[in-house]
Formats: sequence, C-alpha cells, structure tokens
Amino acid sequence: MFVNTWSKKFVMKRLPAFLLILALSGILISCGDTGNGELVGVSRKTRPFFQADPYGMVFIPQGSFTMGVGDQDKSYGFIYEPKTVSVASFYMDETEITNDEYRQFVNWVKDSIALRKLGDIRPDEYLIQENPKTGEIYDPPFLNWSAEIDWESEEQDIRDALEEMYVPEHERYFRKKELDTRQLFYEYYWIDYVAAARKDWSEEANTEDGAFANRPQGRRDRSVYIRKERLNVYPDTLSWIYDYTYSFNDPQTKSYFWHPAYNFYPVVGINWKQARAFCIWRTELLNSKMDPRKGEPGIVDFRLPTETEWEWAARGGYNNNPYPWGGPYTRNERGCFLANFKPLRGNYIDDGGLRTVIVAHYPPNDFGLYDIAGNVSEWTNTAFDPSTYNFTWDMNPNYTYNAKEDDPPALKRKVVRGGSWKDIAYFMQVSTRDYEYQDTAKSYLGFRCILPYLGRNKDDNPARASRVYN
Repeated sequence: MFVNTWSKKFVMKRLPAFLLILALSGILISCGDTGNGELVGVSRKTRPFFQADPYGMVFIPQGSFTMGVGDQDKSYGFIYEPKTVSVASFYMDETEITNDEYRQFVNWVKDSIALRKLGDIRPDEYLIQENPKTGEIYDPPFLNWSAEIDWESEEQDIRDALEEMYVPEHERYFRKKELDTRQLFYEYYWIDYVAAARKDWSEEANTEDGAFANRPQGRRDRSVYIRKERLNVYPDTLSWIYDYTYSFNDPQTKSYFWHPAYNFYPVVGINWKQARAFCIWRTELLNSKMDPRKGEPGIVDFRLPTETEWEWAARGGYNNNPYPWGGPYTRNERGCFLANFKPLRGNYIDDGGLRTVIVAHYPPNDFGLYDIAGNVSEWTNTAFDPSTYNFTWDMNPNYTYNAKEDDPPALKRKVVRGGSWKDIAYFMQVSTRDYEYQDTAKSYLGFRCILPYLGRNKDDNPARASRVYN
C-alpha cells in the first residue's frame, strides 16, 4: 500500500496506536473492495475473455471414441488393443505446415542473428537496452525489430558484420553469394513439467529427472526445470536423395524448400525437435502481439498433437471407419482417389500426384482438416511404445519421453501418423501406428500444430447458465 510521506507523519503524531491500526485497516479494506462483503470474484473488474479462432486452424470439439483398430483386424488388435478414450477440445491446423509458413520461421531466425551481429557494432540502433518508461536496464538487451536490416548496405561496418552470415568464398558455387544455412540456430527454452511433477525431495535428487523445487519451499529454485536448447532450423533438403536409393530426386533437393513454385506444398525434411521448436516460436510470435491491458492475456502453447488428439481429429467424428472420410474405400463414387498416396504398384500418379502435392488439394474430412491422410506423414508429441494403449489413461491419453542425446535409439522413437505420398493405403488408416526417430528428417514427413481450447466447448455461454455471470 502506498501512503505519501506527509500523511504518514500526520497520522503518527495525531492518532493513538489503536486508532492508527484501525485507520490503516480501513485503507486496506477500501483498496480491496469485495462488494460489501459478498463473494463476487475478481473478474468483474476485467474484460470477459473470448478465445478467437486462430488463423488457419479449425476447432475440434471434445469427444469420445474407440482408439485403435476395429473388429475387422483381429491380429493387429492383439498388439494394439482398442479402448474407449475421451479427448478435450482443441484447435488444429487445417493443413500441414507449408514451405511458405516454415520459411517465416527460418527468416525470423536469420533476421534475429543479423540484428544481434549489427547490435554488436551499433547497439543504440539495433538493440533495446533499457525501458524508456522505467529506466530499467535490460541485460541482455532486446533486439530492436523495428530497425531495418539493409542486406545491400554500402556502409562498410554493416557489410562486414553481415558478411559473416554468408557461405565462405571458397565454398561458393559459381561465386554465388548465399546465406550459410549452417548458422541458422534457434535458441529457446521450455519447462519440463514432467520432471517437476515427480517431486523427488531427496538431497540426491537429479534435476534432469525430477528434483525438489516445489517442496519443501526454498530448498531449490524452479529454474532447475527450465530446459535450454539450441538447434539448426533449416530443413534437411538432402533427405530427398538419401531416402531413396537409385532414384533421381536432385531437383527437389535443389529447389523444393525455397522456390516459390513449392510455397504451398507441405514442408518436409523436418525432424521432431525442429517441429517442436517451430511450435514454441509460433507461441512466442503470437504472444508478442498480445496486450494484457486490452484484455488479451495471451495464449497457451502451440504444440504438436498427441497421438490420441491426432486420431480423434482424423476420424472426423466417425468412430469405427478406417479412413478420415468415413468410408471403407479410397475412392469416391466417381472413382477418384481421395488422398495422395501410392494407390497402385509403381503407379504413384493415378491419384493426381507423383510426390507431394499442394495442400488442400483433396476434400477435407468432416472436421474441416485437409490431407490428414496421405501427402506427408505427420509428427506427434507421443513417444512410441507398442504397449502404449495398455498403460495410458483413458482421458487425454499420452506417453511422453524426453530422450537424451546418449539414449539408445529405441527411446528416441516418436509416433507418426497419416501415411504419405509414398505409402500404400494401409498407412492412411486412422488407426495405423508408425514411428520415426526424433533426430531424423524425411522427405515424406511433415507436421501440423494444435492449440488447446481454453474451456469445455465453444457453445459454453455463462450468460445463459446463471444470473451469477450476468
């Protein structure tokens, strides 16, 4: 509580001690008015929250379904025993993340590196070093994103600073000046809630696996659960070559990611950690534009879907049908294929595509999701284990494991779903499970993000529920 100096001296001189207590208590009560003693909460002084539909995402309502194969595949059901599960509401990208969208991430990383280099030589221009209102000194300073990066500057110090970001001259092909993608590292942080939840309060606690930061209070600070990572964000374009022996895919290696002809094709060559880093960056990008003073408290994290969320979204409201469109066949009534996959032996083009195709080329499922089957397989947040269905909970089931660099390969497996342009129809079925290693990138593997919905369902309306909310 703030009391100016003059008032404080006056009270001390004129009032007995008990009156002083009563006076200060009255001030405290008036500052924290609770509506004449009634329980009214604190939200009456704030604007009501409304979660807007994120751009490019569709709403997936909460639901319950039988996860796993149906009665038609008994042998497979012995391995992955089906069970009924329930899933909370969320938003999901209506298409796979495209080359154009992922390039926004790559360009942001490129510009952030450039601003940092320019900030070393001109800090007043390219860095924000203090708060203009409070005078607080930022250490380290923030990047000044309003400053223009002149990549063709004639000023020598700027040219010298940016020159470091290009491929060395002796590595250039036909003397072509290109950015060195090997330098595009993104540094980010995330909180390991799983480790924090273990609550190992012993003195020998390993902070990597769980420690005693929460209880007893004061024994260790919570920063032990903040994980820092740094990784290169540029796609592995060479995956188009090493994924296939005796196949000519050089043009895709050279141009698939950066050429505008492929802007709206799904990004590939992205490993699991890069996909997760993209989600973290996307969260920070959107939250940076939110203003809490205008009733914009920010959003929860974008992330990769769990295996359960992916399957529920892919089913489109159908419980037991094998494909996202609901039917048991891969063709519609006119004989046209409904997804991009390998429909016939050696015949990749009968469905309209040879490799990947432009997103949203085929009709969506009943939730409004395009290419949830075929085109490219998709990363999930779930670690792969053949027995997952047997030990996970039946509400929002998920199995996670943050594999370390020195872990054996089996612990680095992550579930991928949906099948791709190179796969037969079996892999497009909504119940089919497959995996890839988290540190590998494939020319047939992409991803899409989800955003949890804050609440039960979109049709919740407090004004209709009770006069309490009016």
